[in-house]
Amino acid sequence: MIPRYTREEMGRVWSDPSKFQKWLEVELAATETLAETGVVPREVAGIIRQRAKVNVARIHEHEARVRHDVIAFTMAVGESICDPAAARWLHYGLTSNDVVDTAQALQVREASRLIEHGLVCFGEVLERRAREFKDTPQIGRTHGVHAEPITFGLKIANWFAENRRNLMRFSQAAAQMAVGKISGAVGNCAHLGPEVEEKICRRLGLAAAPISSQVIQRDRHAQYLGALAIVAATLEKIALEIRHLQRTEVREAEEPFGGEQRGSSAMPHKRNPVSCEQVCGLARVVRAISLAALENVALWHERDISHSSVERIILPDSTILVDYMLARMTEIIAGLRVFPERMHRNLEATRGLIFSGQLLQDLVEKGAPREDAYQWVQEHAMAAWEAETSFRERVEADPRISKFLNKAALAHTFNLQRQLRSVDAIFARVFGSSSPRKKAPSS
Repeated sequence: MIPRYTREEMGRVWSDPSKFQKWLEVELAATETLAETGVVPREVAGIIRQRAKVNVARIHEHEARVRHDVIAFTMAVGESICDPAAARWLHYGLTSNDVVDTAQALQVREASRLIEHGLVCFGEVLERRAREFKDTPQIGRTHGVHAEPITFGLKIANWFAENRRNLMRFSQAAAQMAVGKISGAVGNCAHLGPEVEEKICRRLGLAAAPISSQVIQRDRHAQYLGALAIVAATLEKIALEIRHLQRTEVREAEEPFGGEQRGSSAMPHKRNPVSCEQVCGLARVVRAISLAALENVALWHERDISHSSVERIILPDSTILVDYMLARMTEIIAGLRVFPERMHRNLEATRGLIFSGQLLQDLVEKGAPREDAYQWVQEHAMAAWEAETSFRERVEADPRISKFLNKAALAHTFNLQRQLRSVDAIFARVFGSSSPRKKAPSS
């Protein structure tokens, strides 16, 4: 991934020094476990532990000649031991993917901890802003058209709940990736045995895959990258909503705009939602990566190498991008500018049409035939829409409606607070507690 989207900690996880160090951790765990079982002399395991070093430049130098990265690695590490008699026990009983797949699990574990931390931090910001705007009325929109009232806090609480599900999904997928394998070239544990495999993996803090071929099965990786794609989709969903709310004719919310930031080279007035647009664009990349992970599931027989080149790209890139996107969206939500007055103005823009559903329900409750009531309400709604006149005034003047609802009853119908009376209960379900809600202004 290009440096533009790579945060320092996540970048370190996928660096060559980190990757080769993880390979060495697997080799050392194998050697020391074999020493405990009496296969490798204990003094040799001590020498290897003390002297074995990673020299990235030397590994690349060897790889340029031998065209095999694991062999290049064992050659370079063997040189660092400076004792051929001890070095011959390095990589004993292992095949390349015993090292590569098990070490990859260690890298993914580190990357996953960073992403889980990002999800938690994002959730904390979402909860804080949701509670801040719990009682801020806003028009709800369906199909992009004004529907019925909500609060801006409800909108953010919905994002919070989805993020919490993402954290659960991702944690489960990360746990499925926390397995190693030391089962040999076709997965039959012919050389070291299942017990040794379990001990080596346990030494690394991993479970041993119950069964594998030469590789850990890639359905695990597909689930993991699919979980990342869902996280990215949620972030895109939130970013897209902010972009809509920032449109000039809406202007209910706006992503942060720096003091010296500039929006356009030609138009000084522009404050474009470029950060949210960036998140939406990057989500497309993460989604595409999940498809490549699915295509990696099918390999020839006990293994081919078609997945390897793909994973050199998709595992670093997906985790790097989601890590970046989470940090970016956390900053956006934390600094999001919200305009309650504009929300109220937009709420009033259709002059009462947003209460048509409540009016229909109240008429039916008072005895009006549903089809007749629907026709009366729609008739006035369409006329008020076209003429840009007051829906409530038209309704109050209709004797067909006043037969069932007097002015006091209609005041209750058009009461905004009535529409928002369940906000506290919804917040209690989402967050586990609620606080007294301010009285919303009535229409």
